[in-house]
Amino acid sequence: MTTAVVYVHGLWLRGYEALLLRRRLAAALDAEAYAFTYPSVSSSMADNARALHGYLRRIRADTVHLVAHSLGGLVILQMFDDGAVVDRPGRIVLLGSPVRGSLAAQRLARLPLGLGQAFMGFAGEVLAVPRERRWGGARELGVIAGDLPLGAGRLLGLMGEPNDGTVLVRETHLPGAAGQLRLRVSHSGMPFSAAVARQAAAFLRWGRFE
Repeated sequence: MTTAVVYVHGLWLRGYEALLLRRRLAAALDAEAYAFTYPSVSSSMADNARALHGYLRRIRADTVHLVAHSLGGLVILQMFDDGAVVDRPGRIVLLGSPVRGSLAAQRLARLPLGLGQAFMGFAGEVLAVPRERRWGGARELGVIAGDLPLGAGRLLGLMGEPNDGTVLVRETHLPGAAGQLRLRVSHSGMPFSAAVARQAAAFLRWGRFE
């Protein structure tokens, strides 16, 4: 039986930042680890979700797990919301994904001259809109939130409640998820954290965090 882990990056990134995370997950799960790269600013969420589905169909493995950082988690949720079927078993772990919308993105969108909207592109249409969401259970899903408030979000007023420097902890809460965990890690630090990698691997293996 072969196992694959597919990493989906966040806004403005390309997946290179998760090289260490992918190596750790591959070693822990005896798996092949891949990175799905998509244009986070210039393509719509629906287009990126369709591209992810096509990418997963080309992966040759008996089990296909998904791990996403930040905006990447919304791409995965969009894929399943759109009715995509991944015909092999596997689990999902979201790392700091603002599934309920992002206060930081809302404030960024208010910058004068449309600068914030230009920085976020199509992603702003999803990130800057608060929403209620529930996971429908297409496969077991776990959420890791960070509460080390180091990041640009401090410049956007993310103070007074737990956050990872970019995303509020409450923005990651997803009813219907099989597990939700909070770690002392910043948003940008998640792909580099040994604790995040260990807990993500545990959930992918057993369907629960340690």
